[in-house]
Amino acid sequence: MNLHSAGHRRGVVAAPHAAAVEDGRAILAEGGNAIEAMLAMAASIAVVYPHMNHLGGDGFWLIREPSGRVRALMGAGPAGAKATQRFYRDASYDEIPTRGPLAALTVPAAVGAWLRAQEAAKGQGGKLPLEMLLTPAIGRARDGYVVTRSQARLTAEKLPEMEKAAGFKKAFLPDGKVPDIGARLKQTEFAATLEQLARAGLDDFYRGDVGREIGTDLDRIGSPVTRADLEKYRATVAEPLSVTSRRQARVPRP
Repeated sequence: MNLHSAGHRRGVVAAPHAAAVEDGRAILAEGGNAIEAMLAMAASIAVVYPHMNHLGGDGFWLIREPSGRVRALMGAGPAGAKATQRFYRDASYDEIPTRGPLAALTVPAAVGAWLRAQEAAKGQGGKLPLEMLLTPAIGRARDGYVVTRSQARLTAEKLPEMEKAAGFKKAFLPDGKVPDIGARLKQTEFAATLEQLARAGLDDFYRGDVGREIGTDLDRIGSPVTRADLEKYRATVAEPLSVTSRRQARVPRP
């Protein structure tokens, strides 16, 4: 028997931030499928919840097809070509540092998972253009979003570790201070990046203009990840791990 919450027969979306939920619901209202809604929310959450989810990390998706088959999209970034023991020892490190340029040793893979998700969305009949899916996130980055309690708290807690991180102050410390809860924070450069991806396609993050600029910046700060690492990267599709468990006995309703 199919069960629905009241008034939500076309589907529901969930995210740890109301703005991302709003953007996902808007895509469903435009006729988008669940994967397209999730793509829009993935972009939005990177804008409005940047301390927990952004483009520099990994991304893993589970997608259940109408047939019942579940596929895993594996956006796990491999270590850069320069990330060797010799590299770190030459830099006077016995351990990989937790912050700074040498800590950024894996390829940012989240957008690679987006690319696979976009392919999956089209395979399930999705017809919405990428520009429509990214437009909500672009608007929130360009016009500003409201800083959450957790972002303000975590920024203050991690500030001693992040003060020297390239670009951190410019992006996340307006007026050089930790933003207050409820403050409006703009991410104009991030908006420009998303706009470029909307025009050129998600592959541009690795093998286009965005990838070239990322590679140049990584080289400038001495990261072990190179542009060649970006160009070679592709997320994969896999069969997810699963386990069969004994089904619980059904308890008759009173």
